[in-house]
Amino acid sequence: MTNKELILNMLAELSTKEISEATNADTFNEHINVAKQGGQIARNARLELEEKTGKQVVSPLNAKDGIMLKGDEGK
Repeated sequence: MTNKELILNMLAELSTKEISEATNADTFNEHINVAKQGGQIARNARLELEEKTGKQVVSPLNAKDGIMLKGDEGK
């Protein structure tokens, strides 16, 4: 996961939290709707960044592939 992906993930989580608090979401369905709204904010930011830079934000990197645990060097 790149820094850009991490930041957009954090934006989605923060947006979801703020919307949930502002709307006083109570039921499961309300929380689903709030989560979709928070994700949409991050999606819009990603699409706009990709449009302005001409570069894809989402990468094929996986965090576990970049982490070498002690003793895993030979695997």
